[in-house]
Amino acid sequence: MVGVSAPAQPPGTEPDAIDPDVVIAVNSVTVRRGSTYLVHDVSWRVELDERWVVLGPNGAGKTTLLNLASARLHPTTGTVHVLGERLGRVDLHELRTRIGLASAALAGRIPPDETVRDVVVTASYSVLGRWRESYDRMDVARADALLAQFGMAALADRAYGTLSEGERKRTQIARALMTDPELLLLDEPAAGLDLGGREDLVRRLGEFAQDPDAPAMVLVTHHVEEIPPGFTHALLLREGTVVAAGLLDETLTAENLSKTFGLPLALTVTDGRYAARAI
Repeated sequence: MVGVSAPAQPPGTEPDAIDPDVVIAVNSVTVRRGSTYLVHDVSWRVELDERWVVLGPNGAGKTTLLNLASARLHPTTGTVHVLGERLGRVDLHELRTRIGLASAALAGRIPPDETVRDVVVTASYSVLGRWRESYDRMDVARADALLAQFGMAALADRAYGTLSEGERKRTQIARALMTDPELLLLDEPAAGLDLGGREDLVRRLGEFAQDPDAPAMVLVTHHVEEIPPGFTHALLLREGTVVAAGLLDETLTAENLSKTFGLPLALTVTDGRYAARAI
């Protein structure tokens, strides 16, 4: 039998196969709504053992990029691969079970009368609000272990609506980890926290980031003070385009930060923690 060769790859496209060590591959991506560009010609790659912080002012495209990475948004042009699967050619429901996500949009849908334990354990079925589904002892044990890891064990039976903002954030992260995801995405996890709550959360995320068994992580923030120790890379965005990307200590400089936020900034680093102020 005569073999038939595969058709040539059209110009400007790429094969679906991708390096298994690459968990996010954004290639020349643009997202447009009417005449407005949310992100424009962005390329970005995240590998298995990397912990990325995405920084930029309001409207820079951070949340848009996270929605692409969480398989909740398709690009207008360009390609996005997440965990080896190309968006537009994959079962999104199955792919999303492999991704842990903590975001304000998701948090706003959690029933306030749900117990803290149930907020976490219901992630097993990708639902918010326990109804008729059943969970075995292993599910409950995992939920309790994650709550303990983030300092919430004593509050497992409390109603979610009675928690402080810091306690809610830690519950949301425990929920995001319930399915043992291959990728963890955190959208402004320290937003709205007071100083004590922020420092407690940053410390816990820093400890988790340095665990070699933790999944690849992406954390979106406006503030360099919220970058946990153990994070390895940074992506800086302004007006939907990349200002700089790469290793954290090489990319997060006063010059790049000033370009990103549009004003002269001084940057200091103390014991692995960053701080910025206007000059």
